[in-house]
This record gives sequence, C-alpha cells and structure tokens, in this order.
Amino acid sequence: MSKADHMLSILWMLKQRGRTAGELAEALEISVRSVYRYIDALCISGVPVIADSGPGGGYSLPEHFIEAPLFFDSEEQRALLQASSFARGTGYPYVEALDRALSKLKRYSNAQQLEQMERHENGIETIHSPSPPLSHLIQELELGTANGYTLQMEYRKGNGETKSSRAIDPYGLVLWKGQWYTVAYCHERHEIRSFRVDRIIELHRTEAVFARPADFSARDFLLKSLLPARNTEEKLVTVVIASDEGVLNDLCSHWLFGHTLVQRMEGQARFQVDETSLLTYIPYFLLPYGTTLRIMEPSSLRERLASIASNLAAHYKT
Repeated sequence: MSKADHMLSILWMLKQRGRTAGELAEALEISVRSVYRYIDALCISGVPVIADSGPGGGYSLPEHFIEAPLFFDSEEQRALLQASSFARGTGYPYVEALDRALSKLKRYSNAQQLEQMERHENGIETIHSPSPPLSHLIQELELGTANGYTLQMEYRKGNGETKSSRAIDPYGLVLWKGQWYTVAYCHERHEIRSFRVDRIIELHRTEAVFARPADFSARDFLLKSLLPARNTEEKLVTVVIASDEGVLNDLCSHWLFGHTLVQRMEGQARFQVDETSLLTYIPYFLLPYGTTLRIMEPSSLRERLASIASNLAAHYKT
C-alpha cells in the first residue's frame, strides 16, 4: 500500500473509533514507528487527530469531525458499485483501478454496510454486445485527450481493405450503441472527424501537443454527424404518426426521430424531416413496427412503405 493508502486507512479506522498506535500497526501490518509518521502527516494536512497519552490512551477524532461527511454515505456507495457494472464489458480501460477502489471501499466497511452494498450491487446487471478488446486503444485516446497528445493512427476504413495513416488530435471519446468513437482533428483532412475505435489498427503517441477547443463536446459532434445531412434549402416535410403511447415513446426516444419531434399529442406525434430522410432512412426504420402504427401523413411515406413491403414479399415468394 502507498503512503496515501495507509493515511486513508488510519483515518477510516479512527472515524469508526479511537485506537492505539499498536492496534493501527497490527491492522495495517506496519510498524508502530510508521503509524507515528502517518499520524504526523495527517496532522500536517489539517486532520485534527487527538492523541491521549497514558494507559487506555491512543488516537481519536473529535466528534464534529467524525460526523462530517468525510467518506461516502450509503447512497454514494451504492451509486459507485452500480455504476461500475455499466463500465464492465464496454472496453473501459480502468476496470482494474475501479476494482481496487471498490475493494478499499469494502475493506473498511462494517458487516452491516457490506451486506447492504452486496444487495444493491447484485440488483443491477448489464448485457453488453461482444466486441474486440479495445481497452489499450481507449486508454491511449483518453490520455491523449486529457493531456493534449497528438497521436499517429493507422486506420482501416469501412470496406476493411483500405488503410490509411494519419496524425490526429483526440478531442474526446463517445460510447454509442455499443461502439466506441473518438472525435479528433485529422491533420490529413484538416477538419474534425469521428473514427470508430474498433477500426484502429495501431496508435502511437508523438512528440507534438495540441490545445483542445474550449467547451467542445465530442458527443454533440458525433450526434450531428450521425443525423442525416440536411440541406438548408430543402423544404421540411411534416410526418404524423398515430399509435399507442408505448410505440410513440419508443419512436420519440430514437436518435433520429427525437431530434425532429415538433409536437407530441395523445395518440399521435408530429415530426418535421427533410425529404431525403423521408424516402430513405425513415421507411426502413418504421417497417418493423408493422401494423402497430399508422402513418397519418404524408401519403408519400405510406406509398414508400407499401412499395418496400411489396418488394420484400415478391423477393421471398421466388
């Protein structure tokens, strides 16, 4: 354990009750002399450790300090434990550090706290899509973002055959629908672009550094790039869909429909989309809903859905 870990452990044990230097040394498996050094360091850092000499003496903390929210309360402990389940299986690169932090949390908890934490820890589980091991790439991209390192990247394009090598300034990482993306300034194209992490073949840190744009959001950039390109001169078309609340909730929470929602009424939702999306993305997304919804308008969307369904039926009859 590091010096900081020993100091935190001593502080945690004194928060529970007063202890002698010998008790602290035995619990931490260190020498009494080391305990004295750590106590001195705590005092220097501002912790009001009380030292009582003589028989029955030892170290303790004042009542007001014990009652202060120095450590995590039960809700904070639960949040940390459950949040860790969301990180596992995503490629998050610091799972081992997360495990060490949680082990410290449990190590200095009493039996009642442990029992409560275990109940809440088992209450939430996640299912992640199988993905290649990406933690080493994600870690390097995260460090590059945090410290302003320019990275040299070898990247495989969508067809799987074309490869390119380019320098990037990583501005952020985004996890979307089970896929990790890095949003970065591309020195080859001289523009900000998004790259799928699972298509990165190699990644090397260079000696160059960069300054990340202030208030830049990788999430917002990626979301805008995923939405169909909208021609500002193209007239928007109103789409009205009728269905039960469950289906409408599902539609309105979709990344495309949620950003084109204009009005939500009982049993209906009104969207405004560009004509290109109306005849390309939208019909194929609505098709699996079958007869659970009705297209109130426009008629061109109904005709497009009917044409797609007819072609599918003809294909599978042959």
